[in-house]
Amino acid sequence: MTRIARFALHPGFTVADVDPRLFGSFVEHLGRCVYTGIFEPGHPTADEAGLRGDVLDLIRELGVTAVRYPGGNFVSGYKWEDSIGPVADRPRRLDLAWRSTETNRFGLSEYIAFVKKLGPEAEPMMAVNLGTRGVLEALELQEYANHPSGTALSDLRVAHGDKAPFGIRMWCLGNEMDGPWQTGHKTAGEYGRLAAETARAMRQIDPAVELVVCGSSGQSMETFGAWEATVLAETYDLVDHISLHAYYEELDGDRDSFLASAVDMESFIENVVATCDHVGARLKSKKRINLSFDEWNVWYLSRTEAEDRALDWPQAPRLLEDNYTVTDAVVFGSLLIALLRHADRVTVACLAQLVNVIAPILTEPGGPAWRQTTFFPFAQASRHGRGQVLNVRVDSPTYETKRYGEVPLLHATAVRADDGTVTVFAVNRSQTDALPLEVTLVGLDLTAVVEHSALADANPEARNTLADPERVAPHGATGTVLENGALSATLEPLSWNMIRLA
Repeated sequence: MTRIARFALHPGFTVADVDPRLFGSFVEHLGRCVYTGIFEPGHPTADEAGLRGDVLDLIRELGVTAVRYPGGNFVSGYKWEDSIGPVADRPRRLDLAWRSTETNRFGLSEYIAFVKKLGPEAEPMMAVNLGTRGVLEALELQEYANHPSGTALSDLRVAHGDKAPFGIRMWCLGNEMDGPWQTGHKTAGEYGRLAAETARAMRQIDPAVELVVCGSSGQSMETFGAWEATVLAETYDLVDHISLHAYYEELDGDRDSFLASAVDMESFIENVVATCDHVGARLKSKKRINLSFDEWNVWYLSRTEAEDRALDWPQAPRLLEDNYTVTDAVVFGSLLIALLRHADRVTVACLAQLVNVIAPILTEPGGPAWRQTTFFPFAQASRHGRGQVLNVRVDSPTYETKRYGEVPLLHATAVRADDGTVTVFAVNRSQTDALPLEVTLVGLDLTAVVEHSALADANPEARNTLADPERVAPHGATGTVLENGALSATLEPLSWNMIRLA
């Protein structure tokens, strides 16, 4: 067994171009994601629309593209009509998903305005309620949002102050409809028929819409595989993407397995691809279904389940506010690597969620906003992971895990930008030992190391908090050289690394 991790890069061996929407995120009406997260009128940095300027600045730095909204479990009880028109006239509703009271102060128009302020790459990704509602309500929302004018609903939007259509091109046909926890949960057959009917009708309004059909809420679901096959049999020629959701946490002190979480994510992706292609072959279709990994993150779900959730319908309670460690950030970075390694089929991905709720950004009401440890891998990947993913096949030392068996210590990918520069993203899963890395460059005109940034810490539990918001940040690594077409580096124990070559 080699003690050094190695791989080779060649411009002729590629995976795919990175779709910018791989760096999407997710805003749900859950906890403080919206209220006192992105939206807090009266905050010292708030703009005229009530959006927190400090949070907007951090989201732009994060590099978020597609923004999925308004759920999540929330969408299965969502009445979009509640969220439009004069704020004073909007009704308060009970949200069954999170046992909270929804004020609807932040609604559809506010969401579109928020996305526009993130920059030219950001685009809306709207979910429709197929839990407690159906085809008609989806069509009415589409007409209100996207039709220019001249109909009752489009003219209502204009009367509400939004003359220009919202131009939403990507729509999710419900959320996690395979989950018994979902309001309006359905069998695969029930959901597949409803999704097909909704997709067919939405395409009658606009044949160019992009539609995401619900896949399984996780690979561990008992119905996994059969759910995808049944749903796609109904919808294959009507939709563009099928969704995947996955969350990971350290369980029972088994950090070795936690660090290998991306093994499960890559297996999940490959199994869904196989199912999609099997259905396509059976239907004799030349169409290819892509994947929308529109919920992914580190989430300490077991802690959430242990919380006292018998809430008395509060407004924007503090829920799911995980404070991430360096270890969490390394796993998070490995999940990003997994997505990039499958950029040929994963064309949309949404980090869940954006602010406060299992998020890379935390805020204090009336106070500051700060970066979590997971902020840094995402921001670096979004900025430098654009271009063409090169095929990376690692030869690495391995270690044994309880959940996934023998796993490579190195997890890596590389992206070649349009200008020919290459960025390597790499994780060392060893908790104790540095990992020497050698990369052979073939056919790449690269002569210098521009940067080797590492996220690691002597304390794997280190995190950024309100009291110490800058405790953890990437630092420059030393000793990384590029000579005679070969890159040599040392990856610190338990580390996320970005190495830029030019």
